[in-house]
Amino acid sequence: MTKPDALLVAVAATVESERSNQMSLTVVVDGAVVTGRLAPEAAWRERVAEVLRDSERLGGFAGAFAPSAEGPRPPRDRAPTHLHFHVARILQGTLGIPETGGMYRVAIEDVSAWTVGDFSYTDG
Repeated sequence: MTKPDALLVAVAATVESERSNQMSLTVVVDGAVVTGRLAPEAAWRERVAEVLRDSERLGGFAGAFAPSAEGPRPPRDRAPTHLHFHVARILQGTLGIPETGGMYRVAIEDVSAWTVGDFSYTDG
């Protein structure tokens, strides 16, 4: 998308302003389908930092995601530029990768299609 969808930006801004992680969304980005729940950026960063801190090999990267690494916060009147997914999966055939859900950051300008709600597969 050369110009981000204003409605999608409004959804992202609402998630940021209400500090909610209950909005389920599915997006198409460069042909990949990502589905999951949106989180405010600060909460997403905090969770990624926690996961990295707990890793013996990747602990050194936690600081890049920690709240102190955020630097100055963007003004509240500035539109969000990214979607922050948690408990998210990339849908591939009959699989959701990873099965348990992951943490994804997607540039809103790269979203070519989207819908409210998340998708999952069921056996049968």
